[in-house]
Amino acid sequence: MQIKPIATKKQWLFIRNVIFFTFTSFGGAQAHLALLLKYFVQSTKFISEEELLELNALAQVLPGPASTQTLVGIAWKVGKLKLAIITFLIWILPTATIMTFAAISYALLDQKQKFNDILEYIQPIALGIVAYGAWKLGKKVLSSQVSIFLAIASVIATLVLRNAYVFPLSILIGGMISSAIETPKEETELRVKLFSNINPRKLVYFIGALLLFALVGAIINRTSPFSLPIRLLENFYRNGILVFGGGQVLVPLMFTEFVEMKHYLPSSGFLSGFALQQALPGPTFSFTSYLGALSMKNFGYGLWGQILGGLIGVIGINLPGLILVLFIVPFWDDLKKISRIRHSLSGINAVSVGFIIAAFILLLIPMGFNWVFLGIMLATFLLLNFTKLSPPVIVLAGILIGYLF
Repeated sequence: MQIKPIATKKQWLFIRNVIFFTFTSFGGAQAHLALLLKYFVQSTKFISEEELLELNALAQVLPGPASTQTLVGIAWKVGKLKLAIITFLIWILPTATIMTFAAISYALLDQKQKFNDILEYIQPIALGIVAYGAWKLGKKVLSSQVSIFLAIASVIATLVLRNAYVFPLSILIGGMISSAIETPKEETELRVKLFSNINPRKLVYFIGALLLFALVGAIINRTSPFSLPIRLLENFYRNGILVFGGGQVLVPLMFTEFVEMKHYLPSSGFLSGFALQQALPGPTFSFTSYLGALSMKNFGYGLWGQILGGLIGVIGINLPGLILVLFIVPFWDDLKKISRIRHSLSGINAVSVGFIIAAFILLLIPMGFNWVFLGIMLATFLLLNFTKLSPPVIVLAGILIGYLF
């Protein structure tokens, strides 16, 4: 059943609530879900609680930023495509702008050492946040021998191979294994019904749009003056297709490719930007604006080139997920009934836990055995696990200590 767009006045009320959500959404995906419930279900009844939970479940199955996809899905149900695009821009632009400015300031003001001094204690805090994410997700997801095996296998594959294509292959294999083991033998009739409802022309457009930028990036001549911006767009777009599990899984993908493989930026710059993003509200994926801008700077591009890098980062990483959710939401009511899709999620999540553990190990190695840093990292983990302190509070405290001392 199609949901009619609500009146213009209520659409403006919806946009107002999107703005409130954007500037109060600290704490990651779990906190975001609670705020979505507050702003769009409990106070205004834009959608039902059941619809919100279903959209969030869909976002967990799809690659891309879960909070962004859930919010865009709500907007589509409320006001169709136009409101969905407006909502997407309101949600991503503030944090992306701040992160781009942070990368530009890191270079333009020639205060790299001062910037590093201020953020000295932020790097171990970032590691503590990653460790906490692995612990919390691991307790929830690693509930069977199969899931534990898949997580360990993904850790080993990531550490040994250190190749960006480990991630999609591990995700694919993990999803296939859990789907094959856990899915009951039924549903042939349902799958026929579902795919008979899909417009073939729309399916072709969808697949074409999803692959277009990746194909362009693959064939562009690397000696072109536009080589780096195009390569960055392809890198971010491809990783946007491959990220299951939200912003914490984005970290190992970006670190492996941008630091370990292609050396677009140093480990310290990566960690500083990630930690700074943790102190901001909004989507974790806006961290890519910082990566894009700083990568452009490190290859000799000026101010406008760095701004372009920030824009490429945030659009490239978000575009696949945006296309996916806007394509799938219209027939989600049928899609969610297919248990093969539901059961593949356990394997995908197990592999994602492995990615986070591998990210922790890879990020820990450059820090070395600095007992002060290890203590800060452990303290961060314990505070997050045993108190109600949120990551932004701890990160801001770390910045303050770095500034004062």
